Amino acid sequence: MLDLTFETPKIKTIAGAKHDWELVIGMEVHAQVASNSKLFSAASTKFGAEPNSNVAFVDAAMPGMLPVINEFCVEQAVRTGLGLKAEINLFSAFDRKNYFYPDLPQGYQISQLYHPIVGEGEIIVDLEPGIARRVRIERIHLEQDAGKSIHDMDPNMSFVDLNRTGVALMEIVSRPDIRGPEEAAAFVVKLRQILRYLGTCDGNMQSGSMRADVNVSVCLPGQYEKFIETGDFGHLGTRCEIKNMNSMRFIQQAIDVEAKRQIAIIEAGGKVEQETRLYDPDKGETRSMRSKEEAHDYRYFPDPDLLPLEIEQAWVDDIAKTLPELPDEKKARFVTSFGLSEYDASVLTADVESAGYFESVAENRDGKLAANWVINELFGRLKSDEKDIITCPITPAQLGGIIDLIKADTISGKIAKDLFEIVYTEGGNPADIVEARGMKQVTDTGAIEAAVDQIIADNPAQVAKAKENPKLAGWFVGQVMKATGGKANPKAVNQIIAAKLAE
Repeated sequence: MLDLTFETPKIKTIAGAKHDWELVIGMEVHAQVASNSKLFSAASTKFGAEPNSNVAFVDAAMPGMLPVINEFCVEQAVRTGLGLKAEINLFSAFDRKNYFYPDLPQGYQISQLYHPIVGEGEIIVDLEPGIARRVRIERIHLEQDAGKSIHDMDPNMSFVDLNRTGVALMEIVSRPDIRGPEEAAAFVVKLRQILRYLGTCDGNMQSGSMRADVNVSVCLPGQYEKFIETGDFGHLGTRCEIKNMNSMRFIQQAIDVEAKRQIAIIEAGGKVEQETRLYDPDKGETRSMRSKEEAHDYRYFPDPDLLPLEIEQAWVDDIAKTLPELPDEKKARFVTSFGLSEYDASVLTADVESAGYFESVAENRDGKLAANWVINELFGRLKSDEKDIITCPITPAQLGGIIDLIKADTISGKIAKDLFEIVYTEGGNPADIVEARGMKQVTDTGAIEAAVDQIIADNPAQVAKAKENPKLAGWFVGQVMKATGGKANPKAVNQIIAAKLAE
């Protein structure tokens, strides 16, 4: 593991406030379980299907239909818990959470209030290289998703799509350990990264398979530390929940706006009411959605159609054996095995596909050189083309082949960039392209020396200036490279020019 410093929370100063205030933030992240079928039915979870086409009888709450637990969804929740270094509860149970929405056919949601499947864990959130924050995970419970109400298809009617009804969700609940908007976004980024490595959620916030509810409160300096010492929430301000955040940018904006709203109320002598709010990015404000419900408002009770879930430790241990190398461990290995900076290792391990691509390129090669080409050349080009590593047109073997040609002095760095462009757009074997198109760099010192002599003979005034100021020798390097079509070996060019100008 990398050596990390766990930063002491800093006071957050809010512009325009009369006092210094601290932000206290907790997250509830709903992550759709990566599964082909729903939590209690065999209906498909495929995104983008025709409305109401992925609905089983139990999802539609038809009379007499009983839920049957999807074992794979349970396994995915256990895998997630293990990935977050959390306690796995061998006994858990499902409860009915009663509320009435048009897109909730049963009139209740099957969830886990009293006995969640996963207990306390943690996530190490990277704030900057070498600096981190430990955010405690309170619990993870399994629950079924509701459907979707559609209000923009007809001016007089609303429609209901039940395709999402019954899809398995993991609700991942953090402790209020997050201290600012940037940290909140970083927490979600890190959680999504871990889930993708584990293969338990695709983390796609645009399609709704991952969304966050953000609990925001403010308190005076020192009160958070008292809360940590005592566990007494009375030391913290009244929290408000901002629902259904689906982008890192909106999460940060909403927290900042909500914190300022609460501070303005308190400093004016008012009282913050606990409630659920929505963030309007167009108006840059949060607005009240409903008063914050407590557990008793939902009239929870054990689901009579589902027996308690009892799992064996041996099964949990077998799942643990299949866990992949997770981001923090992979990043630490990249630093030690390939000699990379922590920053470069972070970039390369941001997602599991990029990490795998880099490892294939770097295998038995110079790790730093491979990282430079993957990060600067490949990632830069993919970004400009709005592609990702999945749709990358150049394979690890092809990029590795370019690096091999550089290391063998077959091509120069400049030629390598031209070759990269050809392989990226046209494909092909790099070595064959270099041979067929005459792209090998000139290493014959005699040929290089002849080119240098000619340029020196043609530019006596520039020679005189360069002898007075050696820094001007770079002009001759550029002229030689131009004369040789960029094929001259740069190292040989520099050595010969330096020797000639010293005569």
